[in-house]
Amino acid sequence: MEPVRDLKLSASSSVLEVVKRMGEMGGFMGPHLTRSLDTLVSMIERKDCLRILTFTGNLVSTGLRGIFADMLRRRFFDLVITTCGALDHDIARTLSTYYHGTFDADDVELRSRQIHRLGNVFIPFEGYGVTIEKFVRSFVESLASGTVLSTYELCWRLGELLKSEDSILYWAHINRIPVVVPGIYDGAVGYNLWLYGKRSGVRVDIARDQDLLDDLMWSHEVKGALIVGGGISKHHALWWSQFGGEGLDYAVYITSSDEYDGSLSGARPKEAQSWGKVAPKARAVFVKADATLVLPFLYVALLGIVGGNSSLSNREK
Repeated sequence: MEPVRDLKLSASSSVLEVVKRMGEMGGFMGPHLTRSLDTLVSMIERKDCLRILTFTGNLVSTGLRGIFADMLRRRFFDLVITTCGALDHDIARTLSTYYHGTFDADDVELRSRQIHRLGNVFIPFEGYGVTIEKFVRSFVESLASGTVLSTYELCWRLGELLKSEDSILYWAHINRIPVVVPGIYDGAVGYNLWLYGKRSGVRVDIARDQDLLDDLMWSHEVKGALIVGGGISKHHALWWSQFGGEGLDYAVYITSSDEYDGSLSGARPKEAQSWGKVAPKARAVFVKADATLVLPFLYVALLGIVGGNSSLSNREK
């Protein structure tokens, strides 16, 4: 057994030093953050590993968007699985502005002032629905009649149009990293694709995404994932990871959800082992925390170890 050690820090302590030393503090989630750093480093540096990133759309309404975009800029991941909301917020924040708000706002008053509330983020009406509708409508009308796209092809096309280095979709397009959106119609982008695509026969074929995932999973025996949040993004990654191997060999979960209601969002990696979705001998870590609290520190620590490794950006995908 390892003894519990006190944290001894100073004003000059780096983020990397703090995260590493948290592994010695004993309780409670602190050591899990250290283990998640070690797991991500091993996963990212392993050349034969298919590296998967999943996150939920709500996080893109926050400054974590910048971390996700930078992860793709640096090619830390080979595949992204997310929600339609992530596309909505990435487009809306590229073309408009979100604002600091409060959880305690009067929502009836906000509605009268034409402001949406997402947690403690305020989103003006005109910067969301109308902005996304105009963007998607213009995109659909630029396509040839009868065009059929997978969601990852759709995301590359949208990223190309956005032309913003702040955008997640832009870097997915630049580095040809597939962004798969299994629930594509559950959001503003998907709704407007359906609405305006009916006129010209433009549509999304999610079966093409499954073909890509099938190819990726069976061609990579070793797989790893950083799973931020839960929902369909998390499940789709876990579902497909059981094929072509014994499940994820590396798994870092970050979630604020509990497992005791049987939800997937709160389920720990060991539950996925019973389904064959996380390998029996996987390096797996569960960090129970709000991602906006821990991911910035985890990412800075990660950059302190692998950020300067040029071989990562040149890695064949």
